[in-house]
Formats: sequence, structure tokens, C-alpha cells
Amino acid sequence: RFAPSPGRSWTRSGANCNPVPKHKLKAAGIFQIPKKNQKGGQPMKIVVLCGGLSMERNVSLSSGTLICKALRSMGHQAVLVDMFLGLESYTGKIEDIFDAPDGLCADHSVSSDAPDLEAVRRSRRDQSPSMLGQGVLQVCAMADLVFLALHGSCGEDGRIQATLDLLGVPYTGSNYVSSGMAMDKAITKRFMDAEGIRTAPWHDVRYTEEDIPALVEKLETPCAVKIVNGGSSIGVELPDTKEELAGALRRMLQYGDHVVVEKKIKGREIQVAVLGDTYLPAVEIIPKNAYFDYESKYQKGGAVEICPAPITDDEWKQVGQAALKLHKALGLSVYSRTDFILDEEGRAWCLEVNTLPGMTPTSLVPQEAAAAGMDYDTLCEKIAEESLRVRKAERL
Repeated sequence: RFAPSPGRSWTRSGANCNPVPKHKLKAAGIFQIPKKNQKGGQPMKIVVLCGGLSMERNVSLSSGTLICKALRSMGHQAVLVDMFLGLESYTGKIEDIFDAPDGLCADHSVSSDAPDLEAVRRSRRDQSPSMLGQGVLQVCAMADLVFLALHGSCGEDGRIQATLDLLGVPYTGSNYVSSGMAMDKAITKRFMDAEGIRTAPWHDVRYTEEDIPALVEKLETPCAVKIVNGGSSIGVELPDTKEELAGALRRMLQYGDHVVVEKKIKGREIQVAVLGDTYLPAVEIIPKNAYFDYESKYQKGGAVEICPAPITDDEWKQVGQAALKLHKALGLSVYSRTDFILDEEGRAWCLEVNTLPGMTPTSLVPQEAAAAGMDYDTLCEKIAEESLRVRKAERL
């Protein structure tokens, strides 16, 4: 099922993926969506909030730029705002910002290296400790909607969602409580266990460098070591030996003292998104490197991604239903993406969930939506509309 035609499985070069046959979409509760919604709805003033100060900053800038352009193509007055740098480089009047040429969009690509956050801190004229740059709250308060294109700890951990709730401004994605829980891998693992969602045996570890020798003796290898609040495969190592484990634990201390250590499961990497109340076609990832690391995710040719994944209907249903179950258990809304390993026996092992998954030109959720018949612009419009509906319901 879904094996791609010759030349149709696609890589980071951005070729189109195969659409899923309509009867299979209906069986999963997914219906074909027109290629693009007609511009007929009420245009909105939308702040696309991106950047910030997380290790996924560069990915966020790329996502935000594409989202902003898509929303503008749908007739909205969308502007791109860096949450950390704010409007320092904007020279116009704040009340005219939604009329800014090109929505303040720049050309943001994702380099193979993680961002130098200290350099970003130094580059801001306002050297205050605030995570919010000049004019950010002011322009958000003027918007009909804030589209969150943030990734990582400054965008997915619930803090910006809580801030916008207090400001009374609708935003995209899940609320602050659900976002905070899903961002913490240890909390998410506890939800998986409670809901009967298969996941690798794991340990919740807080430690100092002095604890490393004892931990190396206690923990089994091969394993995966992950910081609890990381993303984009930053802060992830896969040691096969005790010696490698000791090195991984030492290196992880640069991110903090809290990690999840889990048994390494061998198999195929499968990821599936939830949009609204349904799951989308899955993607299989075949990384060029040893595993799906930061470079593999965001550089052309870094991985082969087959969409829809060449898995059976039962396997698609297995990962889709597990993703939807975890999405609902955590109280998530609008959209999310869940990552799995599919072992040789066809069993899906749940790894983690992402509440604001990437929306770059090479990201997975847009691929999955395309396989369901929804283009990128319409996907952004769908996320905006569904988010407004959810925020309205939360206030009732």
C-alpha cells in the first residue's frame, strides 16, 4: 500500500508526494479538500510570531516566513514578527504595521548548524532579560489572531500561550496547559503509559556530573538520551555503549540537568499528524545520516521522506489512532504531529508529540496535508480558522 511510483518518493528537494486514494481517506475520516479556498472570508490582521530564543530559532524563522506569505496570499493582512528581536528594525508607525510591504518577510533558510543564541542576545539593542522584544505585545494586542510559528521551549511550553490568554488575543494551536505538558517528554511519557500507548521503557533522570558514573552502571545500552524540553533532534544522543553513554550524559548537561533515557527501538521512522479531529496520511523518514538529526531534517538531501508512507492500512490505522489518542489525552487542539518507530513485527512505538510542528518548505505536516489533497496555503487557513473556533469555545 502507498508504495510510491518510480521517481515519486520525495526528498528534501521538495518534489510533490503522492495523494492518498480517496476511499482510503474516507475510511480514516479524512475527506479530500479543494486545492485552495476561495478568498471570500473576512480578511484578518494576523501576527505571525516566530524566532524567539530557542535552539529551534532558525527553523521557526523559516516556518514563519512561509506561513506569513501563505496567509497574505489568502487575503489576510499578515506580518512577520520575531518574538525576541521584536520591532527594532521597523521604522514605520505601529498603527500602520499591518500595511507593511511584504508583511516584513525576509528570506530565512535553515542552516546545517544550530543557532548561536548568545550572538542573538548580543544583537538586540534592548539588553533587558525579557524574552519579548520591542513592541511585540503591542502589535499582538492589535491583531485578530496570532499565528504561532515558534518552535522549542520559548513557543511550545505554554508560556507565550498564557501571555496571549492574559492579553485576550486568540492564537493558533493548543492552550497553555496542554502545550506545557506535551513539551515535557517525561510528562508525555507518563500519559502514554496511562493511556496504554506503546512506548519504550524509560527513566526520568535528574543528575549532576558527579552522578554520571552511577547512572552509567544503572542504565542499559543501547539507549536514547533526550533533554526533556528539546526539539528538532537537538539535545538527543543514541549511545550504544557504556562509554558513549557517559559522554552523552556529560554533553547533555549543557542543556540542563533533566533528561529522559529510554531503550533504543530499532525500526522504521514513521510520523503522523493530527489535524482537527482526524489523523492524516503518515510519512516514512529514511535519514542519510545515522539518524534523523537536525541536519537531516532541514537540509536538502538530508533524508528521503516517503509520503504517504509505504505501510499497510492496519499499520497506518495503528499509528494514526495512537497519535489521535495521545492528542486528546493531553488536551491538545487544532493540530499536532506524533513520532513513532515501527519495528520488524509491525508494532508502533510512540516517541513524542509536537504541538507546533515545523511548517518549513521541507516539514512533514505540509507533506501529509498535501497527500490528503490540501495545499500549503489552505493548510495555514485551516489552522487559523480552527484555532479561532477553539479559542472561542474555551471562553464560553
